[in-house]
Amino acid sequence: MASSVVISFLVTLLVSLYAAGLAQHPPATGGASSCYARLFSFGDSLTDAGNYVTLVPNISALAPPYGGTFFRRPTGRFCDGRLIVDFIAEALRLPLLPPYLRGKTADDFRYGANLAVAGATALSPEFFKEKGLGPTILPPYSLDLQLEWFNVVLHLLGSTEQERKDVVANSLFLMGEFGVNDYNFFLFQNRSFTAEIESLVPRVIEKIQNAVEVLIELGAKTIVVPGSIPMGCIPGYLTMFQSSNPEDYDEVGCINWLNDFAEHHNRALRSMLKQIPCDPMVTIIYADYYGAILEITRNPLKHGFSKDGALIACCGDGGRYNSNSLMSCNATSVLCPDPSRRISWDGLHYTEAAYHLVARGVLDGPYAAPSILSKCRC
Repeated sequence: MASSVVISFLVTLLVSLYAAGLAQHPPATGGASSCYARLFSFGDSLTDAGNYVTLVPNISALAPPYGGTFFRRPTGRFCDGRLIVDFIAEALRLPLLPPYLRGKTADDFRYGANLAVAGATALSPEFFKEKGLGPTILPPYSLDLQLEWFNVVLHLLGSTEQERKDVVANSLFLMGEFGVNDYNFFLFQNRSFTAEIESLVPRVIEKIQNAVEVLIELGAKTIVVPGSIPMGCIPGYLTMFQSSNPEDYDEVGCINWLNDFAEHHNRALRSMLKQIPCDPMVTIIYADYYGAILEITRNPLKHGFSKDGALIACCGDGGRYNSNSLMSCNATSVLCPDPSRRISWDGLHYTEAAYHLVARGVLDGPYAAPSILSKCRC
């Protein structure tokens, strides 16, 4: 009798603990969301979950310490753990998206696909070649190609036009971020800022506009379009464009002219998004990555980061910002003891902890208007 009471108590306790665990960490099972049936993401290394390393397998992102925080192994993400798109998928109770290049069948993409590729640009490779930037430094995986990949997935998921429209209408789309790499390829080649780089902005914005309009034409109802990140606060940029003039920096040590340029891009992007003609059933959400990252950079302690962790990479090759050279994170790098206390992971990309805070700001606000999850509560 006593043993049966104990067994009954243990079963009740285990069920209670399991339910509590579900409440805090809901399972990433497709169909559990009453919001979106699928998630599709476009973009660059801030979003890429494995496409680039499938194409170029011999790079540092496929070796420790990448992936060590959450996955306990490298996954092809340029991070110590999860990305913004991963946290969005989890919040929508969807599985983490498969990279497009690792899927083959409709079943592989039944909950969506990650089409982002590290180094991807909004502008076409042909444009850069015309400007004298050759293929040796420029990956050919532009936004146009990612849209082509999406079309392949869409035809796997729907055999008729109506089926494809239903797929698109019930999906959430994450469009970017795009633009930073377009500017990088000119910045890193020491091209003229005023003569060449600033003039890229309208071209980049037009490409993003075209992609958004393509998705709307296909039947998309909700599209999230992130803005540029604060480029002047990235450790790799702080090393590359360091100045002896104190007036070139803001109060926390970010480079003013780079952040001003990022804000210029974001103003143009927001203005364009407001002008896209669409019916009342379509929602275009601007995601303020810039504002979210600048907030944690300016107030690191408030958000759980160390005081010196705002502008110093967790994994790098030394120097003032632990980022003496680009992409210097590898098994022999100078590694911080706790990545969750740093904002930058490898001098160019962010830590899982930083991505998580940005994702929450976009999912719940205030860094998206309307916030993504507010669309699920209607």
